[in-house]
Order: sequence, then C-alpha cells, then structure tokens
Amino acid sequence: MGLFSRQGNCFTPDTRRLVPSSGRVLSCSHRHMASGVPCRAFSGGTPMGRQATEDIVVTHPERVLYPELGITKGDVAEYYRAVMEWFLPGVVDRPTSVLRFPDGIGEQGFFQKHPMRGLSHAGHVRLREESGKWAEYLCPNDASSVIGLVQFGTIEFHPWGARANSLEEPDYLVFDLDPGQGVSWRDIVDAARQMKRRLGKVGLDSFVRTTGGKGLHVVLPLHAACTWDDAKHFVQGFARTLANEQPDRFIAKAAMDERGGKIFIDYLRNSRGATSVASYSLRARAGATVATPLRWQDLAKCKGPGDFTIDTVPRRLARLRGDPWEGFTTLRQDLKQALHAYAEAD
Repeated sequence: MGLFSRQGNCFTPDTRRLVPSSGRVLSCSHRHMASGVPCRAFSGGTPMGRQATEDIVVTHPERVLYPELGITKGDVAEYYRAVMEWFLPGVVDRPTSVLRFPDGIGEQGFFQKHPMRGLSHAGHVRLREESGKWAEYLCPNDASSVIGLVQFGTIEFHPWGARANSLEEPDYLVFDLDPGQGVSWRDIVDAARQMKRRLGKVGLDSFVRTTGGKGLHVVLPLHAACTWDDAKHFVQGFARTLANEQPDRFIAKAAMDERGGKIFIDYLRNSRGATSVASYSLRARAGATVATPLRWQDLAKCKGPGDFTIDTVPRRLARLRGDPWEGFTTLRQDLKQALHAYAEAD
C-alpha cells in the first residue's frame, strides 16, 4: 500500500454525488483577461474547478496546443476547470499517467507517470513496481493536481483501474472496442450493445463511453474484492470467446495486419500498471475530442466521437439533469459467475 506525499481533502467517487451545478457560463480567469489573451467561455462549471485552483498560475495561456482549431493552453485549463466536478472522480487517488504536449499536438508528445521537479501541486504515491523496485507515481488528489499538470502541458489523463490504497484490487474493468479499417461507427455501436447483452447474461452490468478516438469503451464497475489475475482470466477469456464465435467481426489479437474489417477487443488495459483514458479527459487528436460517458440509449443518436469535444461537452453537462453513469460508483458486482463462464477460454 502506498502513502500519499500530500495530504488534504480529496473527494472520492464513493462518497460524493457527481451531479454538478449547471447553467453558469464561465468567463476567462482574471489572469487571462489581464494578459489580453482571449479564451473560450465554457458553461457547466462549478466552484470546485475555479475556486480550488485559483492559486495555480497557468503560464503562457496563449500558447496554441491545437493548431487547426486555435485552442490554447489557457483554453485547456479552462475546460478542465469547467468540468472538474465530473472529471476529478475518475483520477483522484489513482496512479495516473499523463500525455503531455508542451508545444502542442503538432509536435511530439510523451507519456509521463513519475513526478518531476517543479510539479509542486500534483499528488504522488510511492508503490512497488513489477520489478520489485519502489518508485513515485503521479497520483492526483485534488483539483489543483489536475490544473498543475495542465500547466506542464498535459492534455490527456490515463488512470489505473485501482486506487492507491488498494493497488492489488481493480475496481473496474475496461474493454476497448477498436475498429479496423472499413468498420463503421454503427458497427462499433452494435458491437458494444452485443457485449452489454453478453455481460448481462453473467450478471454484470456495464457502462459505455466514447474514447475520443474511433471506438467505444465498455466499462464494468466491480467495487468488490477482485485480483488482477482473476481480472486477466475473465477479460481474456471473454474477448477470445467472442473472437472465436464471430471471427469475421471480432479479433482478440493486437496484430495490426489482421484487423482489417474487424473490431479489436482490447482487453489488455486490465492488468496491474495498465491504464485507460479517464472519463471527460481531452484527447490530443484532431477536433479536440473528449472521452465521454453516455447512457446506453444515447448511442442511438450519437453520430460518432466528433459529437463530443472541448466545446460541446461542457454545454452537454450543463444541460444534464443527472449523471449518465448514475450508479457506477455504488454498484457492487463480482466476477464469480463470469469466471465460471469464460475463464476456460483463456
């Protein structure tokens, strides 16, 4: 079990309702206005994102991070402040790798999982790696952690599927449906719905989100004792079963040259140390898309990942009357029945 290097009031998904205030339009911070740098105005923000991060100075807010859209570093900071009450539960108290683009997405970016000099606001945790060595890992513990990482050029956040105080027990699993060339968005939606039905037959409720890329994530909350070994046996067996039953539609191998016209069921994000993109994280992709949780019924009117962007997601959240993933943080389910059904295919 790791010990946090910073203490404070962390708000966790298990103890706080995730429905923010809505309808308030956020203007640029006083620092941005004083510098004369224009930035986007986002609706749907809450006092959490603004008041809790006023001490974080975002330098060079005018730096363009998305050249085709003119989206700046200041815009990225304002986006995360606007959606903070929705975004923070997915990363707080979890080891998190970040994807940094200090010079914008037109230049080379890089993943970072260890803290560095000067990153004074971001929390971190000391944990034992697979090699047996101990190391410090980034581990956001409040809103200031998030904006502090944005100040260092972070665009994407990729947390572990386990909390820092229970690193050996995943509390959710992710199937990433990744389309090969020639696979349509409707094919991906149909595949996700099929997975939902199959998972339901072994007693598992699931949730869906866009990835901000071409695919969808089907996510299973656990919040019950589960080992990484059990998680691996189940997700691997489940993915291989679908691929064996429908080889013209699914593939469970990562080989790029075999994916044409098929959907890769990426189950490899469910091991100790592996990560997947956080809900409401921006993506460093054309269009400034966002990984967005949806209700299953929302898929019927979703035209594709381009529906959910830095501009549209805050407005969407301002209109919502409840959390699209209502019940995700309180649902208790285990893999006992699922392991019996699918571990043999592992």
